[in-house]
Amino acid sequence: MAAEEAGWDGFFVWDHLLWDEPEGHVADPTVVIGAAAARTERIRIAIMVSSLARRRPAKVARETATLDVLTAGRLIVGAGLGTLSAEFTAFGESGDPRVRAARLDESLHLLDALWTGQPVTFHGEYLTAAGVTMRPRPVQRPRIPIWCGGRWPNKRPFRRAARWDGVMPIHTGYGLGETMPPAELRAVLAYTQEHRKETGQFDVALEGRTDGAAADRGGQLVTSYVRAGLTWWIEALGWWRGTPADAMNRIRQGPPAVG
Repeated sequence: MAAEEAGWDGFFVWDHLLWDEPEGHVADPTVVIGAAAARTERIRIAIMVSSLARRRPAKVARETATLDVLTAGRLIVGAGLGTLSAEFTAFGESGDPRVRAARLDESLHLLDALWTGQPVTFHGEYLTAAGVTMRPRPVQRPRIPIWCGGRWPNKRPFRRAARWDGVMPIHTGYGLGETMPPAELRAVLAYTQEHRKETGQFDVALEGRTDGAAADRGGQLVTSYVRAGLTWWIEALGWWRGTPADAMNRIRQGPPAVG
């Protein structure tokens, strides 16, 4: 609610079952964005990005369609391989990136089909659906937007993103609290667009850090990325930035004033 009141346009959370530190506290992202949706009226909500390879697509289809209906079409679906292989191997599932990638691609195609509200039969290497129909349909048409995450300069995630509705890149050369320069973002987008066949809306999201105390709240920085093709700036509010109170303070300062 504070984010919406301060003028932000979205509320996005990570997707994890575990964390690097065994005693780290981890919240379920679907529950969190559902709670956020109940307290807001305008902002978009998303799990950015969801590790679909370790989820059941039918359950995700039911959750996402429900959230989209309840929020009158405010949901975005983020999708990626996930960063922690232990979130798979600790529960007896394959942590092999190739297996996770194949399951992710099948999950996305099955999810897209289930959202149509029409009978779906699907037989993949890992996933199956036999003449199932799932309703209600999501509110958004032709579907809930799907944004795919990827770690540049790995190329396959960006070929995947080109088939859907948006991309959220990170870069192997930059760590927490760092953001790839605009020139790198241009390279990412140039490669992605080379593989894109659709002509509809394609969003570009990037996580970074701005100074909310500055006169333009970091707007000059964000503008340089907008010129490189950015459509969504995601203000990074991870633990490396400070306490929950620090995060709330940045939220209440409002989004960057992009010129």
